[in-house]
Amino acid sequence: MAEAAKSGSPYRRIVLKISGEGFTRSGERGINMASVVALAEETYRAAQSGVQLAIVLGGGNILRGAQFSAGTTSIQPATAHYMGMLATVINGLAFQDALESLGVETRLVSAVPMEGVAEPHIHRRIQQHLEKGRIVILTGGTGRPFVTTDTAAAQAALEIGADILMKATKVDGVFSDDPAKNPHAILYSQISYRDVLRQNLRVMDPEAITKCAEHRLPIVVFNFRRPGNIERAVRGERVGTLITETETPVRESELSATPG
Repeated sequence: MAEAAKSGSPYRRIVLKISGEGFTRSGERGINMASVVALAEETYRAAQSGVQLAIVLGGGNILRGAQFSAGTTSIQPATAHYMGMLATVINGLAFQDALESLGVETRLVSAVPMEGVAEPHIHRRIQQHLEKGRIVILTGGTGRPFVTTDTAAAQAALEIGADILMKATKVDGVFSDDPAKNPHAILYSQISYRDVLRQNLRVMDPEAITKCAEHRLPIVVFNFRRPGNIERAVRGERVGTLITETETPVRESELSATPG
């Protein structure tokens, strides 16, 4: 894409997965419009780099299907997952209005048919929207239960031929252990798909990692709560953790100590 090359971004097309936590304040549930607008403003600035941007949304701020899937309630697991998919559409509606209030042209797409509020997930139509410079907001997961939105994002990235999958989450990247439980956990600047799976580093669904590994699609995991991180990631700046085929994990501290 000419605009991307002119701006210096190394990417032509990106799938950005945004966790549901981005739509509310830390530790809270539901939708906080101040948080949504802040997220939209940063996404708007990132889109100015000229890349084609598709965004997959989570819905954990409203409801996670897995919370009803343990068989402890009268809600069937499949029903619970559909409820979680609908939560992503609610986030999508809020995010679409926030982006369009900034003058951004968008299209809201849902894998769960609901033509009154969102377009159906049609591959060629999504491609056309991206080529016309619209931000495409992908909701409803894959439209089928028992599939995470991480995996939906990986599938979307492969389907539309994205150059990279970016996951904006509430942690700084991939750690050697849960940083909330282990203060000595190591933050990696770069790590392989194999090491993420082998060490069971649950920053992303294993199925999503596996799909990306099979097709050599790089992944960047970074903290959306750090101002400017989405824009930096889209512009190709070093942020968070890069997951690729490399077999030697690189610690953030080692990267900082490297000259140049």
